[in-house]
Amino acid sequence: MDALKHAIDLLSAPTISFTLITVLFPFVFPPGDWFEKIHRKLGFWRIWTKPGLYISLVLITLFFIMGYYDPNFNITLTKPDNFPIILLVYSVVICTWLSMYKAYENDKRMDRGEKPAEYNDPDDKVLVWPDLVYIEFIALIIFMVFLIVWSVLVAAPLEEPANPAATPNPSKAPWYFLGLQEMLVYYDPWLAGVIFPGLIIVGLMAIPYITTSSDNLSGFYSFKERRVGIFLFMYGFLILWIFLIFIGTFFRGPNWNFFGPFEYWDPHKLVPLTNVNLSEYFWVKWIKTGLPSNILLRESIGFISVIIYLGVLPVLLAKYVLNDFLKKVGPVKFSFFVFFGLSMLSLPLKMYLRWMFNLKYIIAIPEWFFNI
Repeated sequence: MDALKHAIDLLSAPTISFTLITVLFPFVFPPGDWFEKIHRKLGFWRIWTKPGLYISLVLITLFFIMGYYDPNFNITLTKPDNFPIILLVYSVVICTWLSMYKAYENDKRMDRGEKPAEYNDPDDKVLVWPDLVYIEFIALIIFMVFLIVWSVLVAAPLEEPANPAATPNPSKAPWYFLGLQEMLVYYDPWLAGVIFPGLIIVGLMAIPYITTSSDNLSGFYSFKERRVGIFLFMYGFLILWIFLIFIGTFFRGPNWNFFGPFEYWDPHKLVPLTNVNLSEYFWVKWIKTGLPSNILLRESIGFISVIIYLGVLPVLLAKYVLNDFLKKVGPVKFSFFVFFGLSMLSLPLKMYLRWMFNLKYIIAIPEWFFNI
């Protein structure tokens, strides 16, 4: 058991776990034909079958049971603040599986020339009253009972009044803001707290309008006709949001260091970090000179990098990689698609640059409160 816990602690290191999830993700949600072939050949499609759901829920439950009886993980797992995270894991897994299961079933039906399961005869109507109202009322009663039982059994996570002389270590935001708090490690507050959350919301809403399918499938579950859109949405939601919340909850300990779920949170653990900006890498480490006094000259390499990433790279993608997609959706939709895609990709890129090279900012102008 100790060997298994040690292995989980090693694999849970964000540098390893994030890499594994990112590499496997396109095989679980294949965005193209090549990934689809590997998806079928390696049997990843079995995840979206009923046995796949049962196995996933059993593994998650065993993980939490193991954590409950571990003296270190139990402290984090049983905190009232973290109870919603457990519900979040189960609900996300079940809802994701259900949507993909229905999508695969509809794909099979349409391949056989049948209508999707959601298709209804226009004459077959369901009235708002009483059908829909009854269902919503019953759901309201069930959820109200659940909240009452939850409030009785689980104590409210209230602590003593704030004391500036005794700051909690680690100081964590509420669970629904832990994704933003994790992003603050890699980006300046104006980006991590304002710009990126807005781009996430707008980008996820824009995906269905940008990645159009050839058929009118409005109101139907389908994966075959929406592979790129589903892949982007799921990666942005599951990996760049839910997984960051999970990291902030269970893997971030004292001094905001990384800890494995079964590892003791040692407040004296020191991780030597020398965060270096790109301008320091270029002028001090590579050119072997001091930083220029002129701000624009000092950060010129950062501005050039951002311009290449957001200005030149989209042109190259349109000309060589995504030319067929550009012809299909048109220049306006393509521009939005590339902008949101590169913005989403910038987060994992910045995370890897921080983990591997201790790179803090691409552009660092504290004099103007402008850092990227």
